[in-house]
Amino acid sequence: MAPEFGFHLSSEEHDPNALVALAARAEEVGFGYAFVSDHFHPWVDAQGQSPFVWSVIGGIAQATERLRIGTGVTAPIIRIHPAIVAQAAATSAVMMDGRFFLGVGTGENLNEHILGDKWPTPDERLELLEESVELMRCLWDGGLQTYRGDHYVVEQARLYTLPEEPIEICVAASAPKAAKLAGKIGDSLVSTAPDEEVVRNYREAGGGGPTYVKVTLVWDEDAEQAKRTLYEVFPNTGAPGELTTELALPRHFEQVAEVLTPDGLAEKVPCGPDPEPVIEQCRQALEAGFTHLYFHQVGPDQDGFFRFWEQELRPRLERLPAAA
Repeated sequence: MAPEFGFHLSSEEHDPNALVALAARAEEVGFGYAFVSDHFHPWVDAQGQSPFVWSVIGGIAQATERLRIGTGVTAPIIRIHPAIVAQAAATSAVMMDGRFFLGVGTGENLNEHILGDKWPTPDERLELLEESVELMRCLWDGGLQTYRGDHYVVEQARLYTLPEEPIEICVAASAPKAAKLAGKIGDSLVSTAPDEEVVRNYREAGGGGPTYVKVTLVWDEDAEQAKRTLYEVFPNTGAPGELTTELALPRHFEQVAEVLTPDGLAEKVPCGPDPEPVIEQCRQALEAGFTHLYFHQVGPDQDGFFRFWEQELRPRLERLPAAA
């Protein structure tokens, strides 16, 4: 089976109208699906945006005809109760006429601390996520539902607006325990790095669906300018270890950036006009077992990336072998 390619709609970098326009353009140049990020805060202030994802999806529903859209990803554990996420996802699926899927994960302190709740430990977050998925599927079954779990309660609730087909749940994972949970409760898997172990744990836990991975890049005719763009706009990609999930404010990621360099970040993210580093990342992802690759073009030059995709990337990528 040939790999499938998609696009990342970065809510941290683009206002809601721009996101809708980018979704329409992604469909026009042949992408089959897109993830749209669900944040309350951007990673750093230089990104400058963070619209409410459910409003954006409503706009995308009207601006596209074929493009599948998934949240990339929603954390239905603290900031928004899973019953409300279930209603939002069901409405989006109806508006998208079956083209919507719900990406879920355990989130980041950056977005989830805002109501004053305690930020749980990693194991607790996985427990919350598992229960939230169970609750959402309960509501999607239709009819009057009461759910009493260890963490969430729903009393005599019914979703009246429901799609005809079940909603695909795509579970985010970058570590073994999360990948195993994705195999247990999810219809598909999404990750941000081409880690073979993540795919293996997902498959061994029973996951038989698509496996998505993000490929981040900065296209620019000037490679040095691309490095500067990455450093200024998306330095959070260089945050090591658990910092991505544990830091609470954009300024904390900016403080991390102070010990990074443009050249150092560019060792992790392809920067410039050369397609070969991007193709190599895609090759690694396919060899790791990922079936779906989606591209995040960092920075304002989205038109440049779409030309790059049509003229340089797509012709080469379509010749790559499918996932192992």
